[in-house]
Amino acid sequence: MAAHPSSRIAVIGAGIAGLACAKRLSNAGQSVTLFDKARGPGGRMSSKRRPKATLDLGAQAFTVRHADFAAEVERWRDAGCVAKWPNCLYQASPSGWQVHHDGQNRFVGAPRMSAITRHLAESLESQGAALHTQTRITTLNPTTDGWQLKSATDEVFGPYTHVVISAPPPQAAKLVQEWDNRLFSLCQRLPQRSCWAGWVVFDAPLPALPGEASEWQMARAQHPALRLISRNHTKPGREDAPESVSLIAQLDWSEEHLEEESDAVAQKLFDALRSLYPAPLRWPKIVDMGAHRWRYSQPAENADMPEEGFAIGHDGLSLCGDSLRGGRVEDAWLSGHQLAQALSGQN
Repeated sequence: MAAHPSSRIAVIGAGIAGLACAKRLSNAGQSVTLFDKARGPGGRMSSKRRPKATLDLGAQAFTVRHADFAAEVERWRDAGCVAKWPNCLYQASPSGWQVHHDGQNRFVGAPRMSAITRHLAESLESQGAALHTQTRITTLNPTTDGWQLKSATDEVFGPYTHVVISAPPPQAAKLVQEWDNRLFSLCQRLPQRSCWAGWVVFDAPLPALPGEASEWQMARAQHPALRLISRNHTKPGREDAPESVSLIAQLDWSEEHLEEESDAVAQKLFDALRSLYPAPLRWPKIVDMGAHRWRYSQPAENADMPEEGFAIGHDGLSLCGDSLRGGRVEDAWLSGHQLAQALSGQN
């Protein structure tokens, strides 16, 4: 169902999918209001600021394959919020470190991953769109004039002629269950994986790897606990930051340790990093360490995604997000962008 030019559209979730959808709708002349439970836009593209460093704990970098996304990334580069990174990807295992060439150019937000989503949010606000942060929408209620949205603090918004939900399927399911059986059934067919992401900030550079470039930037790890290692201070715009690493855990390991205390998880991920370095080496002093749990990190391999990469229900309800298309940043953006095209009746 295409949105009429006089439609008022609510977008729940201001991650990359929700922002892409809102931006395309706004460009088409629609009135858009976004809601997000966090303090700012970003979702898994958000960054964590610590007293000594800025850390990316969700997406560490992203690739570009689709022509529409490539054009969007060029616009982000022109705006100065995206740069190429890393220059060289490594493969790390207890037996050694090797350069890993996969033929893909990668990009990152500059000076932090959240620069991309903040750029999109600011662009939307300049076009008249509203963004309500720290607002968890818990209930949808149909009225004769459209949908009313109710928050966890009992605020009521609307009515809206259309509601786009870009939240993970387990959260979206609670909103649509009473009103759209098809969308609810789809959410149930989209299981999600959980992931722990740790960080460590040091008071000095990491020890150099024998025979390898001392300024390695990102490495895929072959370890039961650890999947990806990213040196945040090597990213564009952070050259003056102290040594810090983001440690992205293996999904199976994350789910086995899902309910552990974050401090214990952080220590285990740091121990995994140390096991990938040849011993003995002198490690710098740790000045900050912690971990963040993503309960809904990415779609499971057996997720039954719709062919379109988004879903339009009846009575003005729609779903988008990487869970409906694939786990990449590009998938999230395309899902939101292409849903907006469908709602606007555009090719």
